[in-house]
Amino acid sequence: MPTSNTSLSANGFTSPLLLPIVLLALFVLPISISGAAIALPAISTDLGNNPGPLQWVVNGFNASFALFTLIWGAAAARLGYKRTFLIGTLIMMAGSVLSVLATDLITLDVGRVLSGIGAAAIATGGTALLSSSFSGQQRARAFALLGTTVGLGLAAGPTISGIVAEVVGWRGVFAMVGIIAAVAYVSGIRLQVNQIAAPHSKAKLIDFSPLRNRLFLAIVLVPVAGSIAYVSILTYLPVALSAVLKMNAAQAGFFMLPLTLPVLVAPLVANLLTQKVRWISSLVIINTSLTLLIVGDLGLLLLGRDIPVLFLSVSMATLGFGWGLPLGLIDGDALAAVPEEMSGEAAGVLNFLRLGSEALSVAAYGAIMGTLLVNKISDPDTAYRIAAGWSGDPAAYSSSFHILLIAMAIITFLVTVLINVLHRSSRSASAVGTVTPQLGD
Repeated sequence: MPTSNTSLSANGFTSPLLLPIVLLALFVLPISISGAAIALPAISTDLGNNPGPLQWVVNGFNASFALFTLIWGAAAARLGYKRTFLIGTLIMMAGSVLSVLATDLITLDVGRVLSGIGAAAIATGGTALLSSSFSGQQRARAFALLGTTVGLGLAAGPTISGIVAEVVGWRGVFAMVGIIAAVAYVSGIRLQVNQIAAPHSKAKLIDFSPLRNRLFLAIVLVPVAGSIAYVSILTYLPVALSAVLKMNAAQAGFFMLPLTLPVLVAPLVANLLTQKVRWISSLVIINTSLTLLIVGDLGLLLLGRDIPVLFLSVSMATLGFGWGLPLGLIDGDALAAVPEEMSGEAAGVLNFLRLGSEALSVAAYGAIMGTLLVNKISDPDTAYRIAAGWSGDPAAYSSSFHILLIAMAIITFLVTVLINVLHRSSRSASAVGTVTPQLGD
């Protein structure tokens, strides 16, 4: 294991490979989430459909990812951002190996939890590395590319995972994640970085102090809204397509493209607009994205209706643009709202809220869907099979899906209101003398 970021950067040189290596590792994180969900029907066939352990194939990764982003955020301030990043790739590899070799759901769940712990270190160490190694336009470009990379992972993840699950089997999905993590580790072990802001060793284990900054809080609530409106759909729409439209993994993966492809281009579009059009600020992009998320969720009420499935694609694309537009802005704007020496803690809190809300949203979707189906179907075992994607009662799944969509749209609207209230409060504080950077300044 390399020594520390400080010693490695003593010569003031940052390797040009820093950005592509970090982006490669971050690319695998959305695939890890969507890949598990799209393989869920095949996993339930091989390892059983016990509802608790089966849902933890998805929830275990998300929950450990969310919890450990906070812990890694503070640990990174002691260990160094590069070391944290590399440890994350090693843990991700170990979790992937365990998942591939699993012969029962409990073992698979343990592998997924381990992978989530590694993913948290990758996300926290990687984003802090970018924030502390670049400044000005270079930092803006780095985070725009980060958003595009996450978008690429989201766009390619369901389709690639669906093909791999159909051709190789569900174990191949987890093997793919492990291989990418291994490449990132081998490439990054000799990486040299010159950090503008160094980690500090007196950081608290879990430091929520960045949330006292109302602008920071407003910014980090944006991915929370996206988790509610988009990530739960990204995770479970393949299951819905299987349960309602009887699609297999490969078919569902291809059908997910309208939901995921816009995420690939939207961050670049948003970055271009904020740079070239004076009146388009980050706040304008954020409010546009939140509106699209609400409209997209309500548009998916068409699933299960007697209409061509092509109409669903419009709503899916709307959701994709809503999620993707702020992806290249959030990390940079959030970390810019706090002192540079707090980058590790701020990245930890940001990723905790981002992944925590994703974990909660995905877990809530799975739990509520199971409850709704049990209430509609007399046989609990049949209900849980349908919740895992079995097409035994399309009407029951689609009606339950509609209830969840309406709830997600309402909650997303309320979070949108809160974001704007916090931003306005931040501007008011700035006007009376508190120095706070504003979205769009």
